[in-house]
Amino acid sequence: VTGVVDSAGPAVVAIRHRDGGGQGSGFIFSSDGYIVTNDHVLGEGGPLTVSLTDDTTLPAEVIGRDPPTDTAVLRIPAPGRALPAVPLGDSGALRVGQLVVAIGNPLGYASSVSAGVISALGRSLRSQSGRLVDNVIQTDAAINPGNSGGPLVTSSGEAVGMNTAIISGTQGLAFAVPSNTIAFVVAQILRQGRVKRAYFGISGGAREVVRKVQVELGLQLPTVVQVVGLDPAGPARRAGIQPGDLIVAADGQPVGSMDDLYRVLSAKPPDAPLKVRLIRNLQTMEVTVVVQEDVHSAGSVPALGAGGGGGGGGVGKPRLPAPEGLRPVLQDEFARW
Repeated sequence: VTGVVDSAGPAVVAIRHRDGGGQGSGFIFSSDGYIVTNDHVLGEGGPLTVSLTDDTTLPAEVIGRDPPTDTAVLRIPAPGRALPAVPLGDSGALRVGQLVVAIGNPLGYASSVSAGVISALGRSLRSQSGRLVDNVIQTDAAINPGNSGGPLVTSSGEAVGMNTAIISGTQGLAFAVPSNTIAFVVAQILRQGRVKRAYFGISGGAREVVRKVQVELGLQLPTVVQVVGLDPAGPARRAGIQPGDLIVAADGQPVGSMDDLYRVLSAKPPDAPLKVRLIRNLQTMEVTVVVQEDVHSAGSVPALGAGGGGGGGGVGKPRLPAPEGLRPVLQDEFARW
């Protein structure tokens, strides 16, 4: 642990709002001054300062933000020397039980260190934007407010996660965004200033299907996504999808919730065709939706990328409200539809 702290500790920084509106942690991943942190550390924006471990304080520029993965990239001016940096490791190679070290500034106590193990892998955590972050790392390393944005480091000195969340009132339940997700987001932000995501153009919600109907229609999941509203100029509307349609699959992947639909969309580049299987009037049909780029403000909660949260929309596109919880579909309602 001491070796890890010696190598990675100098790259961990404290991020503060100049107006005193809060603080968090981050870590330098490039010696020319690029820093990664949690998006929620930046709050509503405003001037930021970054303090290094030698008490040097520098102004920080926001390069890009991605609320759906709770990731942001900052840059500080080089202070006349090469800055220490923590390399990003491969979170896909982690194993449950592996030793990890969390470094950050909990409650303002600078450069605090705690050690633990990987408690679980493959968790899902909902970001403040409403989207699920997949493959989240669970650890029992002690993490407190102010640790957000700090690195979760392996014994080899590589950052395999970014400390993100705890469950209040518990002990040993902390979560980190995986480094592979961070690497993807950082590359997109540095290349184009934002993460490009596909826009689908619906709002909707999961709706249960009674078992008899599920068997009759050959559905793989006990729920479907009911389309509640559509962007009048969006890709789904242009493809012929209508309010009340039940989406059961996309690109061959079963869809039982909006989160399932988000996951499929996250793998689709803008302007790519998306094959959607749906049910209308008890008839199964397939339509092809050509998704478009979300060019709205980065990280907004749009009308879908898929509808009550995530995926984006074009500039000036209406934002559809998230629907209320939907009750199960009954057999006689299917007959009427």
